Amino acid sequence: MSENDLNTSMKDVKQLGMVAAIGSLSYVFWICGGMEMIERLAFYGVKAVAALYATDAESDGGLGVTPGKFGIILMSWALVQSILPVFTGGLSDRYGYKRTIFASTVIKIIGYLIMAWFCTYWGFFAGALVLAAGTAVFKPGIQGTLVKATNRQNSSMAWGIFYQTVNIGGFMGPLVAGLMRKMQWPYVFYSCAAIISINFLLLLTYKEVGKEERLEQQRQAKNGEQESLLIDSLNELRKPHVWIYLAIFSGFWFMFNSLFDVLPLHIDDWVNSKDILGTLFADGVSTNKIVNFFIITNKEGTQIKPEGMLNVNAGMIMITCFFFAWISGKMRATTSMVVGTLLSTMALFLIGASFTGWACIAAIAVFSLGEMLSSPKFSEYIGNIAPNDKKAMYLGFSQIPLAIGWTLEGFLGPWLYGVFASKDTFSRDLLKDKIADGSATPLNPEQLTQWAKELERPIEELTKIAQVEPASFVDKIPQGEAFDWLVRMTGEKSEVLTTVMYNSHDIAYVWYIMGVVGIISAIGIWIYGKWILTLKQE
Repeated sequence: MSENDLNTSMKDVKQLGMVAAIGSLSYVFWICGGMEMIERLAFYGVKAVAALYATDAESDGGLGVTPGKFGIILMSWALVQSILPVFTGGLSDRYGYKRTIFASTVIKIIGYLIMAWFCTYWGFFAGALVLAAGTAVFKPGIQGTLVKATNRQNSSMAWGIFYQTVNIGGFMGPLVAGLMRKMQWPYVFYSCAAIISINFLLLLTYKEVGKEERLEQQRQAKNGEQESLLIDSLNELRKPHVWIYLAIFSGFWFMFNSLFDVLPLHIDDWVNSKDILGTLFADGVSTNKIVNFFIITNKEGTQIKPEGMLNVNAGMIMITCFFFAWISGKMRATTSMVVGTLLSTMALFLIGASFTGWACIAAIAVFSLGEMLSSPKFSEYIGNIAPNDKKAMYLGFSQIPLAIGWTLEGFLGPWLYGVFASKDTFSRDLLKDKIADGSATPLNPEQLTQWAKELERPIEELTKIAQVEPASFVDKIPQGEAFDWLVRMTGEKSEVLTTVMYNSHDIAYVWYIMGVVGIISAIGIWIYGKWILTLKQE
């Protein structure tokens, strides 16, 4: 790309009005949005509950691992899903968007089935890596189609609506997962495999955009020497305006992904949603099955599950993103991204400041506003600065900061949570103290029998744990069960014990660390915007 072309591609183009922009979008764009919605529905059906599944006790069907051990899966998942598009984007440009979308769907189905068939740590690990590979193949193809089906005058609205359709899937996925996991965990994965299969049908409904242009380029390449994809990609990445932009956004994605990787654990451990149900229902209990499905409560209707509260994010974006796309279209791209990043950062500090249900909902809402102003703009911006024949390649590049940020957060986020905020760890420490001072007493056979009935679990399993010598008893409690033993052995209410542990530990540190990263990212985006402005004026 020449310097003149570069300056032209970076130039802010006046956007069409809201109604005109929506009306200008082609049917291929809407099919593209539909496929992304289906893919995200299945993806977030797993992603929204992955941390909960991993840390859930084996006796409840989970993997029974610590947040830190789950972080190893998450780090590997993020690395594969984010690095591969750097190269698969070029494949999409060269061999066709529809072909790569078809191949990705097959790969993703295999990933979901591995998770369902092998309910072990390594089984889930393998399934996550296959799913990550399928997603890496899917993204450049679908986003490349979107760029080809839009223009600079409607791109802000197009990316905003596309992001909105993404979050329709993101909203519905946790609803499906919340229902399925009340039955058995494998049903979550089977249902996601079935859902993603719908994309095979949608692929038949449109002609690939830019196919003739791609075939002509291939014919010309046969008469000459076609540059290797690796060399071609590296040549583009060497351009300062590209690699600096990608480097700055690594911090953004580190901060951003903490909401989805760490917040479900935080809500499950510390957030009491009874204040929300108390506001919505006279007796603080929801008995309506339809309502319980949409807000994702526990079986008793007394608590909202983590995926239900986190679904406020997808729900808000699903309903309002087109409006915020219109607002962001009034701003310079980098200005919109700075404002959005600061709002999302503010939300992380709010999460650390309180453990009430409504405070958590407010924080998620603020985060969602920031996300709508920043995240779609990131993809729109890099798609607009890309050369016309390398749209999918550049959109593949957009996964590099995600690779760096999400991979680091995927390991460090759960690890930090395990150090500063793990309720299971704190419960073990408190239980040891209460056993030592005599305020926690061993359960007698009658108590164990009653508890086994409540859990629908063999009495022998609980008895085997309870009969261990007091000095090593706590260490023998399976991962994810320490708090239950603490409640039973002390006879104190769970809410009281939770408040005691919350007040005696600096749980907010996790969120303050993430928030500081967000502030640094916002400053970096602001400086980048100033630099780009000077390039345009030269």
